[in-house]
Amino acid sequence: MVYTDLGMIGYAEALTLQERLASAVLAGHEETLLLLEHPAVYTIGSGGSLANLLDPEIQALRVNRGGDVTYHGPGQLVGYPILDLSRRGRDLHRYLRFLEAFLLRLAAEVEVAGFAVPGRTGVWTGRGKLASIGVGVRRWVSMHGFSLNVSPDTSAFARINPCGMPGCRITSLALETGGELAMEDVKELVRASFHHMLEQHLPLA
Repeated sequence: MVYTDLGMIGYAEALTLQERLASAVLAGHEETLLLLEHPAVYTIGSGGSLANLLDPEIQALRVNRGGDVTYHGPGQLVGYPILDLSRRGRDLHRYLRFLEAFLLRLAAEVEVAGFAVPGRTGVWTGRGKLASIGVGVRRWVSMHGFSLNVSPDTSAFARINPCGMPGCRITSLALETGGELAMEDVKELVRASFHHMLEQHLPLA
């Protein structure tokens, strides 16, 4: 597993890199997890509804992932796992549940109690939604992935129905813990446990 920290990177540039890496993994190259932040941008999944954009001035990028509209911005950790799911069971449902389990463990590492909601992919706390998941698969190679609110400006979510859910409250690790968390510290927690948990949930065949 290769971990690549891209820092702050534009959405389109990151998407181009994902597509290139997906082709490489399909050709037998090593799997990769991209860790990054995006400048402020709204995106919407291939089946998402434009009615979930509450502000007519918003321009959301339509992308080839599941899920509805979401926001990315500074202070939010985005992870794009480029994985060969053809060698990890070919089960998209299990992959989504793995991402939830991983994010729940990550939150627990900083003493934030999260939970999953049956039928609604993602991670919540009692205050609101903490992390979103939206994936795409090309010939069983995964793209896109998860976004974890570390310390973003959560007011940006008020301009949309997050993930297509009216009235969905949004929280962050900083709000949950009452203090700022260093993004680099959260990334280190990801690097320490992602591959280990992946092999537990979806072992490479």
